[in-house]
Amino acid sequence: MNTTQWIIFILIVQVIHFLGTWKLYIKAGRKAWEAAVPIYNGIVLMKIIKRPKWWVVLLFIPIINLLMFPVVWVETIRSFGKNKIWDTWLVILTLGFYIYYLNYVEDVQYVQDRSLKPRSALGEWVSSIVFAIVAATFVHTYFIQPYVIPTGSLERTLRVGDFLFVSKMHYGARVPMTTIAVPMVHDTIPGLGIRSYLNKPQLPYMRLPGFQKVKRTDLVVISWPADTVRVFFKAEEAVKKPIDKKSNYVKRCTAVPGDSLEIINGRVHINGEPLQLPDRAKLMFNRIVYSQKGVSSKLLNEVGADDFFRFYVPAGLTQNQINILRQYGYQIVADESGKPKIITDEEGLPIELIRQLRLSLKEETPKQRIANMTDEMVRKLEQHASIDSVVMEVEPAGKAGYKTFPQSPFYQWNTDNFGPIYIPEKGATVEINKKTIPLYKKVIRDYEHNDVVVKGDQVFINGKEAHSYTFKQDYYWMMGDNRDHSEDSRAWGYVPENHIVGKPVFIWMSFDNFDKGIAKWRPRWDRFFTTVGGSGEPVSYLKYFLMLLAGWFIFDFFRKRKKSNSKS
Repeated sequence: MNTTQWIIFILIVQVIHFLGTWKLYIKAGRKAWEAAVPIYNGIVLMKIIKRPKWWVVLLFIPIINLLMFPVVWVETIRSFGKNKIWDTWLVILTLGFYIYYLNYVEDVQYVQDRSLKPRSALGEWVSSIVFAIVAATFVHTYFIQPYVIPTGSLERTLRVGDFLFVSKMHYGARVPMTTIAVPMVHDTIPGLGIRSYLNKPQLPYMRLPGFQKVKRTDLVVISWPADTVRVFFKAEEAVKKPIDKKSNYVKRCTAVPGDSLEIINGRVHINGEPLQLPDRAKLMFNRIVYSQKGVSSKLLNEVGADDFFRFYVPAGLTQNQINILRQYGYQIVADESGKPKIITDEEGLPIELIRQLRLSLKEETPKQRIANMTDEMVRKLEQHASIDSVVMEVEPAGKAGYKTFPQSPFYQWNTDNFGPIYIPEKGATVEINKKTIPLYKKVIRDYEHNDVVVKGDQVFINGKEAHSYTFKQDYYWMMGDNRDHSEDSRAWGYVPENHIVGKPVFIWMSFDNFDKGIAKWRPRWDRFFTTVGGSGEPVSYLKYFLMLLAGWFIFDFFRKRKKSNSKS
């Protein structure tokens, strides 16, 4: 739905409102024409139902209006004496058209001195809940959204199990394009597993003014451009989603519109210069660790390394033991001599499981191992006398990577050696030919909604041969700090400006073992109440918050006590 279609839709709604309420306006002492004038009719209606004028604003805010329309319908019928529970349900279930019946059929009378106080405790409770949901939805949609880090693509900058507050205000809140959706729910209704929205009608893309632009090296929440997944980790037919219902990812902006990006041996270069990251950015890369004495798992764990394998050689394994180990997700393979070997992740085999299965084990210490580490971890590891060297694992230049953008034989790129590539800027024009079209086809076709056909050496856009193209919006390049374990722009290309959601600003909780069930969660107290941005090591403000909270409870206790004494 474009802007013109949306205006027409609004006018149709105004006509429906006029036809269903003009007699009621007259009975309330107003003029019939007042029901026909857009916006003004809403102000008059608020006077009739004795509600504040600012409610009119809520009726025009996407998503919020879905909650407010039923409230206004109920308030309207109650202003004309319809207070029974079945009246309330009838006006809601008929989507407000019960008001037509009152307007044309039933001889209702306007209640001039209607009490606005709910008539029962249940009514009071329902009223409070409704407006709590309205307020929470408004804040969630336009100001601050809670978010949790589910994957390790930004380890160790942001950790799996970090609970974030994401600001919608920094870059300007994106007005919801999906107009009919369940409030405060993303793409699926929890527990039911069904879609939480209707694909139509859709609003055109709009964004409220922000006080920042997306800058190079910013951490940014985006709508995943490549998202066609209904349920993660389940093989199903692709689903086409509205932009604002695509899955949210947190990535680091490594290039802004107009930049030229190149990755050389894993390191990002912008416009020919190495990208300078903030000191809180903790890049991780796969490293090959060498030691003639053997690289112990204990040593790798001590420095905090991730994503390495541990190898256990058991004295012997029964089929029952093998079955149980495989149920827990452990690999059982045969070594060169045909003896069984157990492969685990960096956490190894739990001692409880070893005791349960009565395993007799010896862990191998290979002379060469691959582990995922930050530069700081590497420096710590190199201080150990047993370590000979630590080398970054890099795919060589000129070797095409697996599913690396733009997946074209013209570009033999991989995640470690990539580009140079131009980041499209609104209003900029690029040359279009059979070699450049793989870079921009998705932009031109999917994000800017043109028909693109390639025939031999010719490129046709909307049926006409094209030799150039001018971009209609800005684009960004987003990457994870966990460089060898992140699906990002190196896989799916540019991120359009209309896919920008917000900026992570605050970590209010953080738990280890987040993906292993709530019973195994372990608080990372040093990350509670820390800022995402800033320089230096993050500082926890938890103790200050607890002191403030305790101070409030003490103040409130003595305030109530003083009030009670004064009454007695």
